[in-house]
Amino acid sequence: MDTAEAIDRAMGALIGGALGDALGMPTQLLSPARIAELYGHVEDFVAPLADHPVSKGLAPGTVTDDTEQALLLGRILVVSGDSFDHARWVNALLDWERDVKARGSYDLLGPSTKRAIDAINDGVPPEDAGSGGDTNGAAMRIAPVGIMMPPEPPDALVAKVAETCRATHNTSIAIASAAAVAAAVSCGVAGGDWRAASDRAVMAARRGAALGHWVTGGDIAARIDWARGLVRGKTVSDGIRLVVDLVGTGVASQESVPAAFAVLEIAGGDPWQAAIISANLGGDTDTIGAIAAGMAGACTGFSRLPQGRIAGLKSIDIAEVRALAADLVTARMAKSSSGKDAAA
Repeated sequence: MDTAEAIDRAMGALIGGALGDALGMPTQLLSPARIAELYGHVEDFVAPLADHPVSKGLAPGTVTDDTEQALLLGRILVVSGDSFDHARWVNALLDWERDVKARGSYDLLGPSTKRAIDAINDGVPPEDAGSGGDTNGAAMRIAPVGIMMPPEPPDALVAKVAETCRATHNTSIAIASAAAVAAAVSCGVAGGDWRAASDRAVMAARRGAALGHWVTGGDIAARIDWARGLVRGKTVSDGIRLVVDLVGTGVASQESVPAAFAVLEIAGGDPWQAAIISANLGGDTDTIGAIAAGMAGACTGFSRLPQGRIAGLKSIDIAEVRALAADLVTARMAKSSSGKDAAA
C-alpha cells in the first residue's frame, strides 16, 4: 500500500473514532429507553441534557476524552521513538486533565487511569501503578498504536500495546482489549476489510491476555468472537437489544469492547452506521462508538467517511489530525522496512 492510502486509512481510524465519540457524547450514561424518550433514534449530532452528569454544556458534535486522549497518545508515540516514554505520557495525561477542568468539562480521566496517576504521584513506579486497571480507557485511545505498528509480526504489535498500557491499564483484560482494537486498526490501515480486522482482533486479544497482571473476568478473545456471532445477520433493532441485554455496555473492558465488535458486525463495517448504533445503545455510548467507528474507519479510509458529518465535529483540528496520521504512518513504514531488511 502506498503512503497516501495508508494515511487516508489512518485518518479514517482517528476521524471515524471522533465521529463515534461525538455522536455518543449526549447519550453516554443514559438508558436505551431514556435515549428513545429524549431523541427517538439518534442519527445526527444532538445536544446533551442541560443537567447531563458529564456532557452538560457541550455543543452537538463535540468530541470527548476518548478522542482527545487518543490524539494525545499518538503524539507521545511519535516523540517517544522506539521506546515509549512513560513519564512523558503520565505527565501529558495530568496536563490534559488540568486543561479539561479549566475548560469546565466534567468528562475527566476514567477510573483506572485516575487511580494509576494518583498512585504515581504518591511514588508508586509506573509499572506497578496500572496493576488494577481493567476498564476500557486503554482500548478507547489505542488506535494510534494500531496505525503506527504493522500487523506483522503480531507479537511486536501486542508488545507495543502492552507498553502503552503499563502505567494505567497493566492487566490481562485491559491489554487483551486494547490489543484487539489496535490489531483491527492495524489490519485496516494495511488494507484489510472489517471482517479480516475482527479476525485479527481475536488473535491479538489471545496474545494480550497473557501479559500484564492477571485479573478475573470473561476472556476478551472469546467474548469478542461470541458477540460477533450473536448479532450476525440480525436487524439493527434486534442487534441493539442483544448487545444491551447480553453483551453489556458498561465501562468494563469485557462489556464495552466486545460490544464494539458486535456493533461493527451489525453495521456491516460502515463507520457512520457503527456510530449511530453505538449512540443508541445506552451506557458507555461514546467509547463504544469511538472504538467501533474508529475500527470501521480504518477499514474504509477517511475519504469514504461522511464529509458533511465531519464538518459538524467540534473541538478537533482536522489539519492537526492529518499531521499526526502522517507522522504515525511514517513510523509504521520505517518499522515495515526494517522488518523486511531483518528478514532479507
